Amino acid sequence: MKNVTKNLEKVGHIRSLRGLIVEVDISGDRPEVKELLVVDGHPEIFLEVNFFRADTAVCINLTNDSALTCGQKIFRSHKKVSVPVGPATLGRVFNALGEPLDNAPIITDNRRPISEPSGTKSYRGVQKLEMLETGLKVIDFLTPFVKGRKIGIVGGAGVGKTVLTMEMIHNVTRNEKSLSIYCGVGERIREGNELYETLKETDVLKNTVMFFGQMDSTPAIRSMVGPAAATAAEYFRDEEGRDILFFVDNIYRHTQALTELSTNMGLIPSEGGYSPLVFAELRRLEDRLSSTDKGTITSVQAVYIPADDLSDPAVQAISQQLDSVLVLSRTVAENGIRPAVDLLKTTSSLLTPQIVGERHYRLAGRVQSIMQKYDSLKNIIAIVGENELSPADRADYQNAKKLIQFFSQDFAVAEHLNGKPGQYFTIEQTLSGIEEIIGKQT
Repeated sequence: MKNVTKNLEKVGHIRSLRGLIVEVDISGDRPEVKELLVVDGHPEIFLEVNFFRADTAVCINLTNDSALTCGQKIFRSHKKVSVPVGPATLGRVFNALGEPLDNAPIITDNRRPISEPSGTKSYRGVQKLEMLETGLKVIDFLTPFVKGRKIGIVGGAGVGKTVLTMEMIHNVTRNEKSLSIYCGVGERIREGNELYETLKETDVLKNTVMFFGQMDSTPAIRSMVGPAAATAAEYFRDEEGRDILFFVDNIYRHTQALTELSTNMGLIPSEGGYSPLVFAELRRLEDRLSSTDKGTITSVQAVYIPADDLSDPAVQAISQQLDSVLVLSRTVAENGIRPAVDLLKTTSSLLTPQIVGERHYRLAGRVQSIMQKYDSLKNIIAIVGENELSPADRADYQNAKKLIQFFSQDFAVAEHLNGKPGQYFTIEQTLSGIEEIIGKQT
């Protein structure tokens, strides 16, 4: 993307600098929104036009380079941020600008701008929905993983969102020829490297494209990783008719990066500290992760909860875009249960007889009823003791405790840490195990 400025069209000069925000006085033809501008004498620096204020272009310094000064000449590139797409990207790792992070050359000229959705009309087919087995009992039972839909793994810091996401990648892709896109937003560099090595060792990397904008990146780069990964997924869906598994860790960091940019641009935030622009951009990204008549995108999104507050406006906005929400609880995690799923707060619009079958649906209803009863009985037991309960209540309380333990299982991706081999359960094994605890009769 490097150019010689003398061959480019001059557009103006830098008027002011404020963090990542660069204001450019326009004296020539007005550039397009999202177009990249080049700085005189610094072809390695790119400014992305964000919006206009009269004859001033408000731009974002993508590289966060400190070589900029007021008065420098600015030139048009007539280009936008683009990423490589197609089969040549499989097994590769890129940043939001489409630059390789794995020290290997780019072997394709096929690139697409990340700011332009494919334009293919999405739809929700009338055919029978196809369930994808994850091998994780609690997910397959309470939040069925359905092809072409979205599932969120919601939780605070340190409750196991990333590990659970990695386990799903390991399990769902191990017996599938599906193509996977991984989008790492604002997470730890160590975790990204561990995931890369895990996928490489399990031979899954060859069918995966990875995009990273981790916590050491600027908010501009972190906010662009999601659209970059979505661009790659759209190409495989629309041009090759592929079924895509799209993993995001962490989608909340996407809204956080947009919030930081809004603050830099001086936009007034609404309640909760988020600007309206943040939620509009979030919906725009989620809309791109949809299925068409050519292919499907099935999405798994980790969602960080700030201060363990499920009512946070950003968490609520993200949850509204999801078909299933798997809530991880710090209280459950402290009891040594992995995955640390809150069985009562976890919800799914896909848990219907038409999708999972009558047997599964009835069992899920009974489990939720038992867990609600367990939750109400805990306070009573704390006061009078379990022996004071009626036989029926005592039986339900014991069954609830058995269910909590039943849904705990060892992860394959954590085997090198705890020495315990990973467990994989089919949906039939899960249903049979639950029936053994609570019985088959309704």
